[in-house]
Amino acid sequence: MIQEHLPVLQVALPLVAAPLCLLLTRAMWAWLLALAVSLVALGISIVLLREVYTGEVISYAIGGWAAPWGIEYRVDAVNAFILIIVTAISTVTLMFAKTSVAQEVAGDKQCLFYTAWLLCLTGLLGIAITGDVFNLFVFLEISSLSSYVLIGLGQDRRALTASFQYLIMGTIGATLILIGIGLLYMVTGTLNMMDLATRLAVLGDSRTVQTGLAFLTVGIGLKLALFPLHLWLPNAYTYAPSAVTVFIAATATKVAVYMLLRFLFDVFDASFTFGAMSLGGFLAVLAAAGILSTSTVSIFQDNIKRMLAYSSVAQVGYMVLGISLVSSAGLTAAVLHLFNHALMKGALFLALGCVAYRLGTVRLGAIAGLGQRMPWTMAAFVVGALSLIGIPLTAGFVSKWYLILAAVERGWWPLVVVVVAGSLLAIIYVWRVVEMAYLRPAPEKLSVTEAPISLLLPTWLLAGANVYFGIDTRFSVGMAEQAAALLTGSNG
Repeated sequence: MIQEHLPVLQVALPLVAAPLCLLLTRAMWAWLLALAVSLVALGISIVLLREVYTGEVISYAIGGWAAPWGIEYRVDAVNAFILIIVTAISTVTLMFAKTSVAQEVAGDKQCLFYTAWLLCLTGLLGIAITGDVFNLFVFLEISSLSSYVLIGLGQDRRALTASFQYLIMGTIGATLILIGIGLLYMVTGTLNMMDLATRLAVLGDSRTVQTGLAFLTVGIGLKLALFPLHLWLPNAYTYAPSAVTVFIAATATKVAVYMLLRFLFDVFDASFTFGAMSLGGFLAVLAAAGILSTSTVSIFQDNIKRMLAYSSVAQVGYMVLGISLVSSAGLTAAVLHLFNHALMKGALFLALGCVAYRLGTVRLGAIAGLGQRMPWTMAAFVVGALSLIGIPLTAGFVSKWYLILAAVERGWWPLVVVVVAGSLLAIIYVWRVVEMAYLRPAPEKLSVTEAPISLLLPTWLLAGANVYFGIDTRFSVGMAEQAAALLTGSNG
């Protein structure tokens, strides 16, 4: 009985639990509730993944109203993979958050923190699972508004500025998406994704449809921080509490990439988006420019969180490159890198959270000699960094290799050069951190000990995952291939 309602429980549980966190007077109880809900959500996503792993599609009609008249929750290989990523990252990061948040967020605001966390989780899961475009917009706003709160709870006064900047940019993006959805509804009279796809197939020449696609692409581009629409991201990642940086970096932009995939390949026909509208070349140029420019900017950053923030824009570029290839191999690479990037950036930002816990800063000059003072923390950072570069036997290598193969398959050799150049630039900015931590002497007055086990355990869970999924690729590559086949197959 319960199993048939799992799609709606995936969203309803964190939504109901969120206000309960606010009612709890002790941060410990709020944290326990948030962690328990996240664990249950992870369990539900695993069950849903097992059901769709063989190619099945789950359709759940909210309130018994069948699609397209009612809101439909739809689970397939594409969004089941996203659900796993979001819930797993949320659970691991919440394990980290108890100790980290106690230091970085004021005591009287910690219950609010976990309330906003669960609302953000609700929004991200809702975006992934819904089959209704307006419902998608509602969940997008839930995740965005709660993200603004989470970022603004950072101790640094600049966190409020970063949150406000994100709010302005996010509002512009959401407005563009809403206009795009409105234009599609105007010409089709439906909001269900599958019904939209059927009706739009015969309306490709409509100027209204073309305009709707343009609004949606730019709006989603803002949300996923596609170059040059990424200006909100560096400050948001830099000044947010450590746990928030991990959560948003590893999930929010990934869900936005999923939105882009859904609209470009499911709602619209690929022959329209990449044929008639020629989006492939446009996205490839922006992605390549983003990889090269933001990787270069990363080299000159003194704050390591900001360095990795610019790096995240470059990594989004790799995903968009895969999409722009408009092939099964390209989509496999994009979805695979979406998963692997969540692992590598999650591990890197968790390691920086350990550093911030002990030092109170993540500036490059402050970590001199930290390789000896905090060996486990810095080792985890190095593992994540190797994956970011794309060294063999790490998750990052696998997805970059698939991306190179996809570019070669299409004969797009300049993109191969871009991917390799991005990895070489990553070596430079990662080496700056490694050199400072391992080759520079620590100040004599610095008395720093290793991070507590409550921080190291979740950090090494993700660091270890980078190695595991770099060696055993059956799950990650298998799911990415299924997702790619589903996206391309839906368009014939």
